[in-house]
Amino acid sequence: MLGTILPEGLSVVETREEAPEATLYPEEAAVVARAVHKRRAEFATVRHCARRAMAELGLPPAPLLPGERGAPRWPGGVVGSMTHCAGYRAAVVGLASRFRSVGVDAEPHDTLPEGVLDMIALPAERERHTALCHDRPEVHWDRLLFSAKESVYKAWFPLTGRWLDFSEADIVVEPGTGPTGSFAVRLLVPGHTTSGEALTGFSGRWRVEAGVVCTAIAVPAPERSKPPVPRRGPSSAAPTTPPQP
Repeated sequence: MLGTILPEGLSVVETREEAPEATLYPEEAAVVARAVHKRRAEFATVRHCARRAMAELGLPPAPLLPGERGAPRWPGGVVGSMTHCAGYRAAVVGLASRFRSVGVDAEPHDTLPEGVLDMIALPAERERHTALCHDRPEVHWDRLLFSAKESVYKAWFPLTGRWLDFSEADIVVEPGTGPTGSFAVRLLVPGHTTSGEALTGFSGRWRVEAGVVCTAIAVPAPERSKPPVPRRGPSSAAPTTPPQP
């Protein structure tokens, strides 16, 4: 599902069931030691997915502990994102040499609880939501918008190390023609990455399938500029006649 809306180069592992073979490192198990069984199971399964995704890229397994604000701490040289909801678990992993950040989210494809849309959506987003509901009522656009905002934060935080509120990103959802579409994100706060580069927005994609809505953002790494190929001018051209003695 997520694999259909993410670019090549990212490894995606997803499951609709808990993985009974999933195991945790001792330091991971300590994080959820006091949690209920459901929470421990989803925590273990999504990390099992992440380690399988890492293996597909030739990376060794490693503990994936929650860091600041709950964001997973990935090994050096690795970027990724994890998500889980009722009946769905997924992890996406990429190499930092190819991607700067990844943010994915999955939600049940159902209407948001009453009042939540007003809490997360800007006035312009609510207007667009009304139009989308009129044009394609089979999609729960409120839940899709919520998911997109979650993906935005997951992509933003590793780049900036800063909190981003729901009201600080304006998202325009493109409905597409089937179960898949796109969205554009305009950040409403001065955004700069930890390396000082300006950050003004993202582009993402969405998909609805089998009772789940997924959203995804992948931020490519900048292409390394190649050194210019030296050109041989007249002064450096090879002689066309043999040198005179």
